[in-house]
Amino acid sequence: MQRHRKMGVDYGDKRIGIALTDALCIISSPFEVYQNVGEEDALNHLNDIIKKYDVDSVAMGLPLNMDGTEGERALIHRDFGEKLEKLSGVKVNYVDERLTSAEAEDILIASGVRREKRKELIDKISAQIILQTYINQK
Repeated sequence: MQRHRKMGVDYGDKRIGIALTDALCIISSPFEVYQNVGEEDALNHLNDIIKKYDVDSVAMGLPLNMDGTEGERALIHRDFGEKLEKLSGVKVNYVDERLTSAEAEDILIASGVRREKRKELIDKISAQIILQTYINQK
């Protein structure tokens, strides 16, 4: 029986954090931070990962307001997610990403990661948290 991986995406204008599950879809792991140089390149890069790692669904962070409503950033994320879904043919699911950056920073601090290094890692750790939240809800 073929297993498919899941991918987590922490979308940002400058950087996109990416995480992938193991083949059994139990554990999410940080994969990479992609430097976002433009929407088309970003979509193609994510689509390449989807194809290469046999991803069958994507968990994308959705930046809700603290009261749970969707603002302008949430609409930007949904627009990007819809384009990724159309390009890849893979379902994009949205996960509340409120406080994931703070949680990621806390994890890195607790792990003793220096401040300069945390900035490089925070996006893919956030993507890992988004993806783990998604697979835990399944």
